[in-house]
Amino acid sequence: MNFNFLIEAFGYLGSFLVLVSMLMTSVVKLRIINTIGSVIFTIYAFIIKSYPTALMNFCLVLINLHFLWKMSKSDRVYEVVECDRNDILLKYLLNHYHDDIDKIFPGLDYDLKNVDRAYVVLCQAKPVGIMLADVQGDTMEIKLDYSIPEYRDFSIGSFLFDYLAKRDIRKVIYKGPDENHIAYLNNQGFVKQGDQYIKEL
Repeated sequence: MNFNFLIEAFGYLGSFLVLVSMLMTSVVKLRIINTIGSVIFTIYAFIIKSYPTALMNFCLVLINLHFLWKMSKSDRVYEVVECDRNDILLKYLLNHYHDDIDKIFPGLDYDLKNVDRAYVVLCQAKPVGIMLADVQGDTMEIKLDYSIPEYRDFSIGSFLFDYLAKRDIRKVIYKGPDENHIAYLNNQGFVKQGDQYIKEL
């Protein structure tokens, strides 16, 4: 295969990743994919001796790494508000994020008639997460565990499960769709048993 063709393909790959990163709703994913694309494009620019392009992309890599480091070190302070299932704010948030919830949890039934606990997680007074659940004794079955795109770094889950443990919840069960949720479930320590995921608190 022609060497020049491989070099050009390498450059196109870098450009493609930088472009794709701009479509990400998650800031973390945007930074990571943009960094990978910028590294590839920096190498490509050096190969073709386009040093201004190489310098610009190298600076983008440094900027992305700086912000990723800051995000990893940021101490987000969360608060939780326990809501009645008929709470107006809760219904508004579920309606506002309806399309994104359906995208992340296709086919999930989170009818408020089937829940007896609702939690809205706030960060600096901004609603950033919603959990709907049914509680029987010390066991909770999660009906919905949703975070808005900018806060999908697992920190809300860690906060909520600590919060629940302090309120005598000892076991958490999730039976919903997992195709877009598996990384979160694994990160939070859920173990798959049959058709459900279980986490001991």
